[in-house]
Amino acid sequence: MFDVLLRNGTVVDGTGKPAFQADVGIEGDRVTLVGKANGAAAALEIDATGKHICPGFIDPHSHADLSLYRENSTSLLEPLVRQGITTFVGGNCGMAMAPLGDAHRDSVELYINIFTQIDFEKEARWQSLGDYFAYVENKGLLLNAAILAPHGVLRLNAMGMESRAATDDEIAAMRRDLAQALDEGAAGLSTGLQYMPGSQSDTRELLALGEELHQRGGIFTSHLRSYSNTLGRAIDEVIEVAEKCDVPAQISHLFWIPDYGVFGPMFQAIVRAMARLSKYWVPPIPLDAPMAGQLKRIVDARQRGVNVRADIMPTTTGFTHILAFFPPWAITGTVEEVLERLKSPEQRKRILRSIEHGKMEWPHTGPDAWTLNLFRLMGWGCARIMSVKTDKNKRLEGMSVTEIAKERGVHPFDAVCDLLLEEDGHVLAFESMAEPDDAFTERSSFAGLAHPEVMISTDSILMGSGLPSRLFYGCYPRYLSRYVRDKKLLPLEDAVRKCTSMSAEQFNLRDRGVIAEKAYADVVVFDFNTLGTKATFRDPAHFPDGIEHVFINGRHVVDGNTFNPDPLPGQLLRRN
Repeated sequence: MFDVLLRNGTVVDGTGKPAFQADVGIEGDRVTLVGKANGAAAALEIDATGKHICPGFIDPHSHADLSLYRENSTSLLEPLVRQGITTFVGGNCGMAMAPLGDAHRDSVELYINIFTQIDFEKEARWQSLGDYFAYVENKGLLLNAAILAPHGVLRLNAMGMESRAATDDEIAAMRRDLAQALDEGAAGLSTGLQYMPGSQSDTRELLALGEELHQRGGIFTSHLRSYSNTLGRAIDEVIEVAEKCDVPAQISHLFWIPDYGVFGPMFQAIVRAMARLSKYWVPPIPLDAPMAGQLKRIVDARQRGVNVRADIMPTTTGFTHILAFFPPWAITGTVEEVLERLKSPEQRKRILRSIEHGKMEWPHTGPDAWTLNLFRLMGWGCARIMSVKTDKNKRLEGMSVTEIAKERGVHPFDAVCDLLLEEDGHVLAFESMAEPDDAFTERSSFAGLAHPEVMISTDSILMGSGLPSRLFYGCYPRYLSRYVRDKKLLPLEDAVRKCTSMSAEQFNLRDRGVIAEKAYADVVVFDFNTLGTKATFRDPAHFPDGIEHVFINGRHVVDGNTFNPDPLPGQLLRRN
């Protein structure tokens, strides 16, 4: 007798093979039948006639691990499960909640706190990554989680917030911390090479850490040094680590922002005009040609045996801390030191000069060579406030920097600096070339959304405050409905593979990402005809349509509009 029997569904098994009609039986936490159940009985039978059955979606790039320790983590992460996500890979971009060393503890706490606002003295009950794993396991997990060791934190533990290459001794210290994290179950190493302190590393440092990954069987993931005119060199750096160290590698949230130098303002104005026009008509310009060219680097590397892939978010609106828009030298030191710089008129002028005249020269380790110089690349209007700390500025969430500046009667840069001072540095921001998710700039992502070696990710960072990204509520339903059903960029079977088994294979998540006998029972039942989401940039908090059932390790967590999280069904997926 089965615990659950899904009868007469159309199975899209996650492998890319053609869909087929079958019953799916679940016993305990495993799938035990994919075929004909005939007269078999089950404690719960669901008629899936006319519906699709697929593996639970696996998000390869998330920051949901930053919420796992919280008492309200189940309600915070509910939007992920409601859209069919059953597993995520966290610890991305060089950021995670551990390990917490002692030598440079202030720098480590600042680095983590600026995103999470955690009170370390009251809330942090761990030191090592293994301690954190044990803490969240004891507390319970809503969904499955694999977590990467964070390069940014390892570097801070070894040398603090230094703007220089690491010494041999400092690299050796990072290797020791990485080895411990891998032995404790970390899935691999993540890097955030556009952010301080990862931006100050060199390829030599990454190769040394890659050797540790090779010895222990972990993956190397990278928020690249550049997503602009040196994107190709940034991709090549990741491929070099993967090839020389013989490790799998993952390029995080792939996108491309061109740098037109002195012609930038004219280019930005044209793009914004085209974006406004796209409400009525979308010019058929192949904006994804540059991305397609860069994806060929991945294809070429894979053809010579290098295991490198990428992921992409189905959106043109990214998000990060607004201090990441500033030159690296301006954000070194403590929060107090950073904010003191912003109080100084002379320092503001210096920072503004860096933004307006900085040259993004490879390898982007110089004081004015950072590639997150988004104000220059996309204009002052590119940034919209995602989250602030105080109630007095909550109304600014969703507003652009230029709108705030106009309201306050100041230059946009001064509006940003003043807001950072008012919020003690706690300001997250969205960034987009034009209006969020306009139909014109959306075309720049088509090549990645359809590519057979590119996974779909959310970049989730759910903290219970601010204006969340619409991806946190409807990434996968939107991807399958808009780009597969409506735009027909690729077949459903290929799209489901990009959302399931490809991530499981790349991150070595055994027996997940497929509908197969003996696989874990992470299963989604959806109605492809009604699948979709009402979540928008300005009104994101809507659960999707068409996701009818979600099972995590055999537990029936979503049943129509009903959410059943107890007992918590998730597992921490340790390496090996």
